[in-house]
Amino acid sequence: MRRRLVPLVLAVAVLSACTAEPEPAASLPPVAGSPAAPPAASSAPPAASPAPPAAPIPAGTAPARSFAVETRTLKLRRGAGRPLTTTVWAPRGDGPFPLILFSHGLGGRPADYRELLTAWARAGFVVAAPAYPFTSRSAEQFNVLDVLNQPADASYVITQTLAAVPGADGERVAAAGHSAGGVTTIGLFSNARDDRLRAGVVLAGRQVLPQPFTGPSAPLLFVHGRKDATVAYSEGRAAFDAVQWPKAFVSVTEGGHTVGGRALGIVATTSTDFWRWTLYGDDSARERLKGDATRGGTATYIDDL
Repeated sequence: MRRRLVPLVLAVAVLSACTAEPEPAASLPPVAGSPAAPPAASSAPPAASPAPPAAPIPAGTAPARSFAVETRTLKLRRGAGRPLTTTVWAPRGDGPFPLILFSHGLGGRPADYRELLTAWARAGFVVAAPAYPFTSRSAEQFNVLDVLNQPADASYVITQTLAAVPGADGERVAAAGHSAGGVTTIGLFSNARDDRLRAGVVLAGRQVLPQPFTGPSAPLLFVHGRKDATVAYSEGRAAFDAVQWPKAFVSVTEGGHTVGGRALGIVATTSTDFWRWTLYGDDSARERLKGDATRGGTATYIDDL
């Protein structure tokens, strides 16, 4: 019994901390019912086995032009008690375009991140952002622990978006998220690994359950404000340090928990070039990352890609 309580207590404490600050709108930037208890685990992370080699990123060139963006809504549902209304921002064109699954923070909604997600779509990426059933602003019953079920929701949304959006490429899929959405994203690369994912971006996120990153190696980009009062900077660095794959970390010197102002332009540019490299195989975008992140002295950059 004690072994089951350890991860549960840990999850409650960590996820509750994510509610300490509301999620304002960004300026650019088991199924049904309540969540089940997390699986039994010790308080120490299990020893991670060596990551399988990643499939090489095929060399290519990301689109140079900016696309017009179309928005649509998918009325999805994973079981009777899990509505997953999903906003899709898609480039107007024939494609195929890589797909990015984006997860909002506690009390948030996809529209809060519209400017950042639209920037990705203009650059040639389909972005699908579900409103999670128990943690979004529109949730009838708010339950912070349901974050533990969201990686399965995210995988379901990926599958359904690939079926519903003709231009979305199932061979080039990634995940990103902010705050509790960053927790969801980390889950997709660890305890609820979705092997379709080729890359990920974690904005002000952290690990909740002591599970190692697993599955095929996938490059990960972390972004965290040094003055984040909701999810401590040290927690974001701890998650970064646990990754054995290619990775990078952007530290926003004066940044808090949300992305806005000058920092938002830095995050948008850096993350877009990260997607261009990981999902289009554009090496020139990879070479721009450090300059993107450190432009104007707003942030510093750790490169372990």
